[in-house]
Amino acid sequence: MLPIFLAIGLAPLLVSAQLSGSVGPTTSYADKASNKICNVLDYGAVADKSTDVGPAISSAWDECKDGGVVYIPSGDYALESWVTLTGGSSCAINIDGILYRTGTDGGNMIFIEHTTDFELFSSTSEGAVQGYGYEFHVDGSLSGPRILRLYEVVDFSVHDLALVDSPAFHFSLDTCENGEVYNMIVRGGNSGGLDGIDVWSTNIWVHDVEVTNKDECVTVKSPAQNILVESIYCNWSGGCAMGSLGSDTNISDITYRNVYTWSSNQMYMIKSNGGSGTVANLLLENFIGHGNAYSLDIDQAWSSMSTLEGDGVQLNNITINNWKGTEQKGSQRGPIKVNCAEDVPCTEITIDDFAMWTEEGSYQWYGCENAYGEGACLHSGDEYTSYTTTTTVSVAPSGYSAPTMPSDLSTGFATDSSIPIPTIPTSFYPGLTPISALASASATATAKST
Repeated sequence: MLPIFLAIGLAPLLVSAQLSGSVGPTTSYADKASNKICNVLDYGAVADKSTDVGPAISSAWDECKDGGVVYIPSGDYALESWVTLTGGSSCAINIDGILYRTGTDGGNMIFIEHTTDFELFSSTSEGAVQGYGYEFHVDGSLSGPRILRLYEVVDFSVHDLALVDSPAFHFSLDTCENGEVYNMIVRGGNSGGLDGIDVWSTNIWVHDVEVTNKDECVTVKSPAQNILVESIYCNWSGGCAMGSLGSDTNISDITYRNVYTWSSNQMYMIKSNGGSGTVANLLLENFIGHGNAYSLDIDQAWSSMSTLEGDGVQLNNITINNWKGTEQKGSQRGPIKVNCAEDVPCTEITIDDFAMWTEEGSYQWYGCENAYGEGACLHSGDEYTSYTTTTTVSVAPSGYSAPTMPSDLSTGFATDSSIPIPTIPTSFYPGLTPISALASASATATAKST
């Protein structure tokens, strides 16, 4: 039976830092459930892992999208035909079962668009979508579908779900507003092109998320404003990033804090090559990293993308504060790399309380190019002339020692075999309790109290 006593997302939540207003659904889940419940089993779904659940989800959505709950009970369901769910208002989708991809089309397995006051979650914290991406990847293909995409969704939350082994990107937030994403785990193969969470939206809070893959962990793309990303566990991943940035970049007021990165490509990267526009007001604080190839990597001549028309993207008012831990080999890839465009130098950059040290060798380097501000190898002043500076560091900085996480993976997940469906963790950053309890824990507490 659907636990209608749950009160997840009781009201939009307003938090500090970079957010510009409230986030989350404006109507409680309990109110939606008390209005109407559309159980997919009543619309032809069968939890036999072979009957296509897509049509049943679409039919249930049509009945409940104007003020109700689409409910997918516990069980194993085949998803052969993709679902495009549009025009919802004051509604929710509760996925307590596991959806297994059996279709082969491209596009988006689950696509929510033009919807307001919306919640997508699992009340048991055991719901999942298994993309079986390895069936594509074993042949070297990344042309399969994304698992989840939201487009023009306003006042929403997505939480307590596992997204596993997507053939392509796992979760995209495209032109959305006032959203909260939390208590999620993304498990992808050890390959590029399998992004975890990509955000190009306004007023979005992403927190308490674990990502495994070998590409983007949680990444902001253009355009984006007022994004808060915190308590993120990049566990054998590509690491968090911004970009790739291109023409007419428009990104401002972004905060990443309490980010733990293990055995990933980088702790944080801003990547571009040519292009235009601006990135302003970025805060990267309380980062812990171990075993990563790069630490701080700002590269405006990124060789992995073709050079675009334009002098470069203007980066202004960026603060890097309280970074601790170790990098793989500091003599090869120094923990500070700030490489800015000659014709559009980076300005008002601050690097403070930065203590990273190499795991191999006895020295590391900091490299800055056309970057102005305070700290490390940055140049001060307001006369912006072209320069390149490399500083060799042969003494470990004080205070670089930092804790690890007990769930750090010893290897990534293969691209030629199925990835197991994980449980959602209860810790995403050393020493921090998640901001919101798991839905399953909330439901148990509510049941006991009643």
